[in-house]
Amino acid sequence: MAGLDGIEVDGPLGDRYEEILTPEALGLLASLQRALGARRTELLEARAERQRALSHGGTLDFLPETANVREDDSWRVAAPAPGLADRRVEITGPTDRKMTINALNSGAKVWLADFEDANTPLWDNMVEGQLNLRDALDRTIDFTDDRSGKSYALKDDAELATIVVRPRGWHLEEKHLLVDGEPMSGSLFDFGLYFFHCAQRQLAKGKGPYYYLPKMESHLEARLWNDAFNLAQDALDIPRGTIRATVLIETIPAAFEMEEILHELRDHSAGLNAGRWDYLFSVIKKFRDRGADFVLPERNSITMTAPFMRAYTELLVRTCHKRGAHAIGGMAAFIPSRRDEEVNRVALEKVRADKTRESGDGFDGSWVAHPDLVPVCREVFDGVLGERPNQLDRLRADVRVSPADLLDIKATPGDITEAGLRNNIDVALRYLAAWLDGSGAVAIHDLMEDAATAEIARSQVWQWIHNDISTVDDQKITKDWVERILDEELTKIREELGQAYNEPRYNQAVILFKQVTLADDYSEFLTVPASVYLGGAPQTPGRAHGSPRSTR
Repeated sequence: MAGLDGIEVDGPLGDRYEEILTPEALGLLASLQRALGARRTELLEARAERQRALSHGGTLDFLPETANVREDDSWRVAAPAPGLADRRVEITGPTDRKMTINALNSGAKVWLADFEDANTPLWDNMVEGQLNLRDALDRTIDFTDDRSGKSYALKDDAELATIVVRPRGWHLEEKHLLVDGEPMSGSLFDFGLYFFHCAQRQLAKGKGPYYYLPKMESHLEARLWNDAFNLAQDALDIPRGTIRATVLIETIPAAFEMEEILHELRDHSAGLNAGRWDYLFSVIKKFRDRGADFVLPERNSITMTAPFMRAYTELLVRTCHKRGAHAIGGMAAFIPSRRDEEVNRVALEKVRADKTRESGDGFDGSWVAHPDLVPVCREVFDGVLGERPNQLDRLRADVRVSPADLLDIKATPGDITEAGLRNNIDVALRYLAAWLDGSGAVAIHDLMEDAATAEIARSQVWQWIHNDISTVDDQKITKDWVERILDEELTKIREELGQAYNEPRYNQAVILFKQVTLADDYSEFLTVPASVYLGGAPQTPGRAHGSPRSTR
């Protein structure tokens, strides 16, 4: 293992942090960063170059230079790994202690342990989440709620969900760990710590280190992940191919490179997921300044039956099953109400219809955000799968999707209304206030929301303003009108919450919302400027934030 010269921990060292931030673990992180950091930077610039081309009238298409990969029918991804053959219902959530226990006990086949969109990247969240995963595998984890006094513990091993970790996307950094004076990749930080501490623990339980990979925009980014996997496996003397990764197809550029992404990861691939909320965000972002033909209706009116969404999900199933990979469906975000049975009845009907559509289309499983939704999702997929672990044999050769089908944004039914504008502002404010306070998974209006919600909401408002869009009542959406509505919605939230209203956080949320909706320049990711409020400004080499720097 390489020496520790040039590695600096620039964050407070809380209780038991030394168990995760060991010299050996930090050495692995540094080796990953030094080997792959420059390529990561180049790939992020390639994203920016593609965006510039789209903003100047360019388009997306299947890549001519990789046609041989798509046309070669001989290759397949690796066979399903132990614990990943049957994925009929998966639950998602952050890695706090209570969620870790509840998710593993939920009856779901898989738990997506989320360091990304359902998590605020506070230093404590990132390190303690790693501790919680390790404790769960060691079966030393427990939790007692201080308010209710209720205690939580794990069930028998045989009943626990398989852990699949989602690290942060390539665009994010971990500002509290400097390698050679520069912040390291947040992706490699999250991936490397879990792999170092938990790969052998998972293998000892007959499974393995598994991941969900977010926000990818090209097969070259998948190649970078594959190289990271090989470097880490070699460093710990674990056979190549032990890691398995499911890629979230949640950007529209990636939808044009699904087969290539599977090909790059084929020895490590566990399939693709239809990350539909971030996919909507990506559609808005990539074509944000292209006029009315690329403007979507308000987000709550966009369903999975919209032509461009139907093309995306059907192509995903066909691509996966052609290559022997799992196709995993999208999120059911409803939170069952303890007080309103009518709300539950209507919402569960929608969840059932959504999962019925997915299972009928050939998906092998799907996501839920709450343990109470596991039974309905499982019941629907049980009805299609029976005793089979998946439906990889449904090749969907009937599916034919063209670039025009994936880009048929204009055909999306729905309106833009004042109510929809107000909902975008209201939900974005509520989510941002919670995110800034350390919670990345937030219950808002009976839905479990994560960062994708705020990204869609603020991006739509920016796009409507900057493309001179009007509501169905012919009210032009302007900066001045948005500011007035913002003040009105904030007043409503303050009155509704009463003493629970967190004025400092909402003040920050308002500033941030204005920054990413009213500015002339569009912010690629909301969480980047938002990180200014998490323990100081984004990391500058050689500058400490908050607690004194610890050099290891």
